[in-house]
Amino acid sequence: MIVTRAPLRIPFGGGGTDLHSYYSRYGGFILSAAINRYVFISLNRLKVEDTYRIKYSQSEIVTQVDEIKHPLVREALRSLDVPGGIEITSMADVPSGTGLGSSGSFLVALLTGLHACKRDHLPTWALAEEACHIEIEKVGQPAGKHDQYMAAFGGLTCLDIAPNGEVNVAPLKITGHDLDQLRSSLTVYYTGIVRSSFDILKEQSQGAQRDDGQVVESLHRIKEIGQTIKRSLERGDLDRFGELMDEHWQAKKRMSGKISDGRIDHWYEVGRRNGALGGKLMGAGGGGFLMFYCPNGGKADLRRAMAEEGLRELSFDFDLEGAKVLVNF
Repeated sequence: MIVTRAPLRIPFGGGGTDLHSYYSRYGGFILSAAINRYVFISLNRLKVEDTYRIKYSQSEIVTQVDEIKHPLVREALRSLDVPGGIEITSMADVPSGTGLGSSGSFLVALLTGLHACKRDHLPTWALAEEACHIEIEKVGQPAGKHDQYMAAFGGLTCLDIAPNGEVNVAPLKITGHDLDQLRSSLTVYYTGIVRSSFDILKEQSQGAQRDDGQVVESLHRIKEIGQTIKRSLERGDLDRFGELMDEHWQAKKRMSGKISDGRIDHWYEVGRRNGALGGKLMGAGGGGFLMFYCPNGGKADLRRAMAEEGLRELSFDFDLEGAKVLVNF
């Protein structure tokens, strides 16, 4: 029995610049934080049968890898040449399709378990790249490199992506005091809207590919704001970070009408009226979790207002470990 986990993440800046259609021409930059909300994978070797038993939101029992319907599981097993006689079960702290990078975390946790099962070890960067290759190249999902790298590395992490796809991973240089202040000033709420991010990401990727001026200029601005957010946090100017979050959200919304809607705009404005300097919707947009920065520990009014709107708060702390094996016997 092997049990693994990989963290979910909350992006601070640069989201969307990790797509190949953008970074291959301009280079990308992401600043993100892994949180202590996870995707868990358990693997169990079956003793008397050679089937593949897969349990997620659905259950599958098949005899051949090619028969597996879950594309990430199928391609991961195929890539690692895993024989039958295995049971794979997934669990998660939040629903999928809520903007916290669950598909990337799922795949990284799965690969971590499969490599442990085969008794081999990959460097963290190689694990992240393997997940990117499977999700983007083999499965063909319109994803970037953000989620897989954050799930593998954890922490508060900067990803500089070169046009050739090479990713330079560096921890955010923030003091312990500022890290505590940042955590106490952030709050995240579940909108109750579950959606697939792939339609938005596909539209965004196609816009960058055909050099759509609005999309490309928005991504340029988002990357610039992300780099400014990094500098603000590293010099301890947390309130400036909050203001930049608002600028980041406004730039992101200009890319597509699918990123926000009347409900999300209303909740965002309610948050701003009740103490938040800024915020953003997690992930590609369209639903999921809404994050706010509210300075000086003044979150009481914000919490009350969000509760009145029917939004539930997600408690969290930062994860500094990344993907790991919890149980192996």
